[in-house]
Amino acid sequence: MLERMKKHHTDSVRFIGSVNKVQELRAFAAKIGLQEADDSIPWREAFPEFAGNEAGTTLSGFRHREGMTQTQLAEATGIPQRHISEMENGKRIIGIVSAKRLAEALHCDYRRLL
Repeated sequence: MLERMKKHHTDSVRFIGSVNKVQELRAFAAKIGLQEADDSIPWREAFPEFAGNEAGTTLSGFRHREGMTQTQLAEATGIPQRHISEMENGKRIIGIVSAKRLAEALHCDYRRLL
């Protein structure tokens, strides 16, 4: 259950574009009272335990998001459960064919699993 927060949630946004347009956007944001946040760090620094197994961690996360067990995912994709376990633990690479089958079952872009 969500608890009430004393502070309102804040959103952060990143923009990609030409240098001139990003500078214009920064100037406009400052004009309306917004501030640039410089206190963020890359997720790889925040979670070093996932280094080297990003694809397996992503696969596990998508599977949990869908509320599936490894066995259920294996049945949905035709990939043996043992192979899914090895992929999640970084002991087996996720090939493009497997990534496409997994992505279809997990409702995500297959490129996120490579």
